[in-house]
Amino acid sequence: MWWKLLLFPLMLITIFAIFYFPAPQSQLGDISRIIYFHVPVAWVAVFAFLISMVNSIGYLRKRNLLYDTQAVISARLGLVFCLLATISGAIFAKAAWGSFWNWDPRETTIFVLLLIYGAYFALRSATTSEHRRASLSGVYSVIAFLTVPFLIFVIPRAYESLHPNTSIINQKLKFQMPLEILILFILCLVSAMLVFLWMYNLEIRVSKLNELKRKEKNAS
Repeated sequence: MWWKLLLFPLMLITIFAIFYFPAPQSQLGDISRIIYFHVPVAWVAVFAFLISMVNSIGYLRKRNLLYDTQAVISARLGLVFCLLATISGAIFAKAAWGSFWNWDPRETTIFVLLLIYGAYFALRSATTSEHRRASLSGVYSVIAFLTVPFLIFVIPRAYESLHPNTSIINQKLKFQMPLEILILFILCLVSAMLVFLWMYNLEIRVSKLNELKRKEKNAS
């Protein structure tokens, strides 16, 4: 697809812009640039978990294992992006607060989210029946995603946090980032989203090929 050809130069331009254009934050210095990686991968993780839930609902409604496969792929990628958000957040915490882990509300909630989706894969390994596994994990995926908005957007803002406020839109529904910073942030988010979509589509294609080979082997 054409967007795959644009992904590599877009990421090169974005990485160059991150280190060239925005001035480092006055108190934190260059470590403040990690926001352009940390926040987009966290948002993509939320999007991936949403896609997993949608596919899980698709399986529960139609009993088509393709939906289950897509739900698993999206959940797995979501877990990877969530882990990247955790690691990048820990790097920032070390530079800003002197420790990789401080049990800050946002650190704690993202850790809980990792446990929730880690349990999703543990649940899938508990049974060998394809449809039973898909049904159990499908219901779990729906319930798990219901916790995501609370863990990512609600609970961390309900308690005092060391975490800097990185919201794009303020309470008056106006952009609170300078235009050049906002454009760069959106480019980073688009790049991260395209990486996810590329990996998601690639894994689906590989899964279909493996399923085709399995059917051909059984037929022979």
